[in-house]
Amino acid sequence: MMKGKLILIIGGARSGKSKFAEKVAIGLGSKITYIATAASLDDEMAERIRLHQAFRPKDWITVEEQKNVIEVMLSGCKGDVFLLDCLTLWLTNILLDDQLPEPGTTKSKKELFIMEQAAGIADVVESGAHLVVVSNEVGMGVVPESSLGRSFRDLAGKVNQVLASKADRVYLVIAGLPLELKSIARNDSVFDI
Repeated sequence: MMKGKLILIIGGARSGKSKFAEKVAIGLGSKITYIATAASLDDEMAERIRLHQAFRPKDWITVEEQKNVIEVMLSGCKGDVFLLDCLTLWLTNILLDDQLPEPGTTKSKKELFIMEQAAGIADVVESGAHLVVVSNEVGMGVVPESSLGRSFRDLAGKVNQVLASKADRVYLVIAGLPLELKSIARNDSVFDI
């Protein structure tokens, strides 16, 4: 069985990354499973989710799963492509769940669990399916005020790095414009000073 492609799409809030990810997914295959990690916790978030759903092609399979995304991808969901939107919401869901990986887990064990799960997400392409992952770039702003905020920012950066290192392509989307990063990083002249 051939390995699938892993495409990571990062950017800031409302940068156009989800819309771009959907185009990438369509280019990779015809049977697409959309894994939505957002939780509808208030009216505003419910409306955001509704708008995302309204613009998604009707023939896509949508699975709403906030934490166990690897299970979804390895379970019997058939398709050419998985589109995971969004990795940072998934990270938030796990970070705030005091039952994962087990009740009373220390901060360092929680972080190790998250990093292992992130690597597992990237490894799903070994099954032959393509994987498009949407994630937020949260490390370009101010230092968060709270310890939890700093932990989230640091983990998001580390998780993005894990996926980027394993990805076939990494796109940074700014103002709806995608910039492919891995080809730039491979260009040795960029590092000549």
